[in-house]
Amino acid sequence: MRSAEDLFTELNALDESVQIEAKKASEIGKSVLQTVCAFANEPGLGGGYLLLGADWTRNEKGDMVYWPAGLEDPDKIQRDLASQCAGMFNVVLRPEMQVESVDGKPVLVVFVPEADVTRKPVYFQKTGLPTGAYRRIGSADHRCADEDLWVLRGETQPQSGPDMATVLDATREDFDPQAILEYRRLRANLNPNAEELAYGDDDLLEALGALRRANGELKPTVAGIVLFGKSIALRRLMPALRIDYIRVNGTQWIEDPNERFAATLDVRKPLLLALRQLQSTILDDLPRGFRLDAGELQSRQEPILPEKVIREALANATMHRSYQINSPVQIIRYSNRIEVLNPGYSLKPVADLGTPGSRLRNPAIAAVLHDLYWAETKGSGIRTMRRLATQAGLPLPEFSSSREQNEFKAILFLHNLLTEEDHRWLKSLGGGALSAEEAKILVYARETGAVDNTACRDFSGLDTLTASGVLRRLRDRGLLIKQGSGSRTYYTLQDQLIVLDLHPEQACLPLCEDGDRPLRPEEPVSADKGCNLDHATLPPELATLLAEHRGRLDQKTLRQLMIRLCAWRPLTGEQLATLLNKKRDYLRNKHLIPMVSEGQLKLRYPESAKHPHQAYVAPETAQENRHE
Repeated sequence: MRSAEDLFTELNALDESVQIEAKKASEIGKSVLQTVCAFANEPGLGGGYLLLGADWTRNEKGDMVYWPAGLEDPDKIQRDLASQCAGMFNVVLRPEMQVESVDGKPVLVVFVPEADVTRKPVYFQKTGLPTGAYRRIGSADHRCADEDLWVLRGETQPQSGPDMATVLDATREDFDPQAILEYRRLRANLNPNAEELAYGDDDLLEALGALRRANGELKPTVAGIVLFGKSIALRRLMPALRIDYIRVNGTQWIEDPNERFAATLDVRKPLLLALRQLQSTILDDLPRGFRLDAGELQSRQEPILPEKVIREALANATMHRSYQINSPVQIIRYSNRIEVLNPGYSLKPVADLGTPGSRLRNPAIAAVLHDLYWAETKGSGIRTMRRLATQAGLPLPEFSSSREQNEFKAILFLHNLLTEEDHRWLKSLGGGALSAEEAKILVYARETGAVDNTACRDFSGLDTLTASGVLRRLRDRGLLIKQGSGSRTYYTLQDQLIVLDLHPEQACLPLCEDGDRPLRPEEPVSADKGCNLDHATLPPELATLLAEHRGRLDQKTLRQLMIRLCAWRPLTGEQLATLLNKKRDYLRNKHLIPMVSEGQLKLRYPESAKHPHQAYVAPETAQENRHE
């Protein structure tokens, strides 16, 4: 059991920790018990520590500082916690506890061991499942949803999942014969003696989980429609089930509705046919390099990004996505990277990606892709992607997961992390020599807009504490700005460093009224930076529309107006509040957050929810609806 002094040291180095929770705890309230429940449930965490009798504040640098505040009656806190852990949950929990003195103050260290999988999920008896159970995600405790229960129960439950549910309005006729033939062809190429190849089509589909018996009749499952469904059936049964390939000029999302994308491809096919088409499209669109192997006389051209990395990214997005969310998978090809976004947060903590073991949301779909070698087995796909990217001389892929937005993102980089131009830019910064890790972090922040501890660990190989120390050192040198706090902490470049990186055509851009740096063309004007937006700056049709809708508006009309405005250009919450004459907090909580969740609007910087220049944009569907 770790000491209180050791726990304080780690908290002050990291701000917050996935395995440590500091609380004042003058009494044992619900918050303490939720953390106990989360530590007992979280798979692979090995339990966690509660540090009771702590206090904290934020210093002038923006860091959280923790110190012992003490407990008035630590023995009573121990008794109360032991009693409630024994009676509040569906199982009896026995945390380890010890009272220590730190700086003359009594604090209570509580270690909650991870419960055995046969006892999970642990939940509050009065509340029941799923909302009475909690998981530890990052440094926060989250209520469980149905999907979390599959993870907590582990291998003690039958191998089934949401993709094994039958689709009521589907029939056997909704399957595409070409997709079934494709499965047989691919499987025979890999294993001509595979037993299931001798089955008739219905027996084969039932064995794969694509058909399931209900009331004596074979009915298609979600997995069956996804893997084998005809295009017309997919449109009828799952209208948002498609994969979009979007080619964007430059390194930023294009906001001009008249010049949004260089090219787009919307694929609505059974997955077994769609994956091959998408892989070919991405490979054909990639820059190629020359390779001459030892002993060979003739060089050959190969895509700069290994084909296996693309296969794994596509497989990961389609077999781990949530098919209960009406949103497509998006593959966005920028000049320097590919972003793959799929609905559904990762059931496995991002920090554990690449470690052995899978958390399968859709086991039937995953099994088929594994059988066809589209995906690695036992959770090794992420590790394979990282290994192949390293061999190709590319930065490691970056992965992020958001429970709030219910979305997972993989970023595949297409250039060497430190190019000659990068070295020139780094040299222009001055201020002393930079270590290799510091240089990579700064270039990464310039390329993607932000950098956090997880990304740092991914491309540098540093551990959590060391990465945090490097980021703080760059902040203290005036090169990075800290944004957010706790598990949401990330860093952006100082404004003057971005000015050094302006393109030549931006040299004549005017400054904001407060003398701030020039705005890039793709950057939203910030209302709180002196660059105010009013009706006079709007296109005539939008100005007229706003004039016609003054006063109190119903929800539908107000949201339609917001979509129209954000289809014109990215707008911050402050700007929308000004234009619509609404309070910013009301607009954000009642409309913007739900609209982003429902896909009616998108974040300008989805990878950094707290980005200092965050704004809202209309998705492509909203743009199309605007012209109907």
